[in-house]
Amino acid sequence: MAFQLVRKGWSSFGSQQSLNVLRCASSTANPQWMDKILIANRGEIACRIMHTAKKLGVKTVAVYSEADADSMHVAMADEAVLIGPAASAESYLKMERIIAAAKSTGAKGIHPGYGFLSENADFADLCKSEDLVFIGPPASAINSMGSKSESKNIMAPSGVPVVPGYHGEEQDPTYLLEQAKEIGFPVLIKAVKGGGGKGMRVVLDEKDFYESLEMAKDESRKHFADDRVLIERYVQRPRHVEVQVFADQHGNAVHLFERDCSLQRRHQKVIEEAPAPGLLPATRQAMGDAAVRAALAVGYEGAGTVEFIMDTVTQDFFFMEMNTRLQVEHPVTEMVTNTDLVEWQLKVASGYPLPLSQDQLALDGHAFEARIYAENPSAGFLPGSGPLKFIRTPAPSDEVRIETGVSQGDAVTVHYDPMIAKLVVKGKDREQALTQLRYCLTQYNIAGLSTNIDFLQNCASHPAFVKGEVTTDFIADFETELVPVPAVASTRDWALGAALRYLLTLTKELGDSLSDMNAEDVFSPWGLGDSFGVNATQEHSVTLCLNESEQTVTLTPLSEQAFNVTVDQTTHVVELLTHPSNDSELDETLFLARVDGHQQQLRAVLLEDEELHVFEQERHLVFEEPKPAFLSQGSDAAAGNVVVAPMTGTVVKVMVEAGDMVEEGQVVATMEAMKMELVLRAPFSGKVEAVHALAGEFVDEAGTILALEAKDD
Repeated sequence: MAFQLVRKGWSSFGSQQSLNVLRCASSTANPQWMDKILIANRGEIACRIMHTAKKLGVKTVAVYSEADADSMHVAMADEAVLIGPAASAESYLKMERIIAAAKSTGAKGIHPGYGFLSENADFADLCKSEDLVFIGPPASAINSMGSKSESKNIMAPSGVPVVPGYHGEEQDPTYLLEQAKEIGFPVLIKAVKGGGGKGMRVVLDEKDFYESLEMAKDESRKHFADDRVLIERYVQRPRHVEVQVFADQHGNAVHLFERDCSLQRRHQKVIEEAPAPGLLPATRQAMGDAAVRAALAVGYEGAGTVEFIMDTVTQDFFFMEMNTRLQVEHPVTEMVTNTDLVEWQLKVASGYPLPLSQDQLALDGHAFEARIYAENPSAGFLPGSGPLKFIRTPAPSDEVRIETGVSQGDAVTVHYDPMIAKLVVKGKDREQALTQLRYCLTQYNIAGLSTNIDFLQNCASHPAFVKGEVTTDFIADFETELVPVPAVASTRDWALGAALRYLLTLTKELGDSLSDMNAEDVFSPWGLGDSFGVNATQEHSVTLCLNESEQTVTLTPLSEQAFNVTVDQTTHVVELLTHPSNDSELDETLFLARVDGHQQQLRAVLLEDEELHVFEQERHLVFEEPKPAFLSQGSDAAAGNVVVAPMTGTVVKVMVEAGDMVEEGQVVATMEAMKMELVLRAPFSGKVEAVHALAGEFVDEAGTILALEAKDD
């Protein structure tokens, strides 16, 4: 295909002095500093790498798919090259196109980020053969650590404890079941080449083994082109603790302490922290030493993470795997060690020794990272897609980092991971850092897509999490307390929502420029011109919907800033005062709302579709206008006799044919959407009337997969 080169003309910024210091710091004979690198990734990690590169005066080249043409990482780069259509398999996973982009732009090295090609040994070898620096470990280390069975065979002789299990080549299902029985249930089936929770199934009972094995193999084959699995003892109620390691080309290796990543859902991390709470000093020392031995055992270079599973009671730990790349959660390590791990990667890849020795590294404070996703926790965490119509974030500082690749107006697409941002905070200790995290989550306001922010707030506020009593079962154990429930509005909420909608609607309709008004009149309808007259007796009827409830209220203006609002025969006095933002630019969404004398700061935004979003402390209320009856009655796709796609995605497998009999709850199809596997089950017992979508087909949300006919009683 033809390559499209876009020269952005962005000038590199950063300290040339710091680059000179970097060059002089090496004791090696021929370090080769890279003055231009290509980043073979997208989104927030591409932006993160560019931030450090620019700080060091290194020019950056972005690659992008057609879906990412207007994305943040493309705008941030000095140059950008189009490499294919939206599908990752036709763009970000096309090795030869990325190599060609690097060669055509004069890049000296390629940073793979995480995901995509970051742990692909063939890509690392290809870079080397093309005289390009792969900013990561050697292919041999990727191969050794990429195989869960081989990695464990390497670890045990190196003195790294491993979980008992079967890591052999025999893959006959009957033989694997015998091995599982010998290990003892529950067991964990894991893809040999897996990662990120893909190709992994927990089997609690022998009767579920074959079904779980088939699903694990299918997923492994699809994601890694290898359906081999291993079986391990499943450590119940464990903690997931990982150690950041770094090694250079001169035989030096260090650890930068540990991160606790126990708060997970479906093997995907939700909130990470460093250091691990309650870890005994002796355990920390032993775990760090084991991680360094693991890195040295495979001749490692660059950034890597050694993951351990730890018994909550005894703090015994076992090697799980090594991720041969920079981790998503690396910022918490940077915060507590005062390092820049991307800068370390660039130095090591250029041939320089590690910037610090083990005795120069020390822990400083405590840090948390919360991953903010476009997903709906109340609907089984289904990922979302669409435009981010409104975004406001906490103010960045030395203690607060916003790691993102999107801004207001950008879209989350079905083609890639639905992560919007990573919120990273630091405090002098765990208590202070956790307080900072909870506050910053209230300041992270997003409208237009469902997010997991309320869920993150519930996690960060849960008494067990506050105490540091977290295992990998935390979310499963407390799901009913963590998953947000639909808000039930009080009369005070209805009154506040009505007053805000009235005021913002009036402002919108009059269309005057807010910037031309006096600050004290910005949100006053009397400051909007002579289309609105002062009439204290004029009543207005406002009808709102919140979740499944509908309410009509009566609103009467009292003054320029106050209203009487009557809800169910209860009258509230609502005053809406302007609230200046912390920066020099006026933020028209900020209010000081006083209801019956009780004042609180809030943010309110009225979207184009007339949704009113109110962000008030830990609450996010969404008020809508009533829908016409014909729109609220639903469609045939939800009539109950069909199995539909819960979201836009690709059908992976259909397990039934027309005429087959199925039982209620039986798995009839699987889909993949936004890097997540969706299992579709029969809603009732009956006969398959027709199959409307086959494996490999792309289906829109609510699209029909198959139709069922109920079984006669």
